[in-house]
Amino acid sequence: MEEYSSVISFIKEIERLKNNTRTAWTSKGKRESIAEHSWRLTMFCMVLEEHFQDIDFGRVLRLSLIHDLGEAYEGDISATVHADSETKLKKEEDALIRLTGSLPEKTQQKFMALWQEYNKGETKEAKLVKALDKIETIIQHNQGVNPPDFDYLFNLEYGQKYAMFHPIIQTIREIVDQETLSRINNKET
Repeated sequence: MEEYSSVISFIKEIERLKNNTRTAWTSKGKRESIAEHSWRLTMFCMVLEEHFQDIDFGRVLRLSLIHDLGEAYEGDISATVHADSETKLKKEEDALIRLTGSLPEKTQQKFMALWQEYNKGETKEAKLVKALDKIETIIQHNQGVNPPDFDYLFNLEYGQKYAMFHPIIQTIREIVDQETLSRINNKET
């Protein structure tokens, strides 16, 4: 009974990801939540599964769901802020420890291992999720109703290096970059 109560406590606690917003707006002009981003990233991964036969998609989906759990308490820090990455990662790690504190130790360790795998970005699975994470963000920026001073030029460089690990991801990134250029051109006219 106690183990199941701890699961319910965790599920209640991750509701924070529905309430904490990112620096992206939806097509209706609403700030995007961290949970909405993670959900759409996971769907993005799923629709590409057949193109990556050598990648464990169970792991990919777990990585995509866990990658932003560390933003539950302090929220998302925009990439445009250029925060110290070590400090940011330490805060997110501490948050993940706090967030999963009610769960059994084995589950806590599993979540932490997945989060660390994503952040190291060394496995094929982590590389795919990291690349799509950046691309999904740019898609949202292109699709969203953004403030007038929104910096679309930043998106042309943002996360570019992660797309280089696979030709399919490079092609997807090129399409999204073209959409960004179109947003820039439309904004200037």
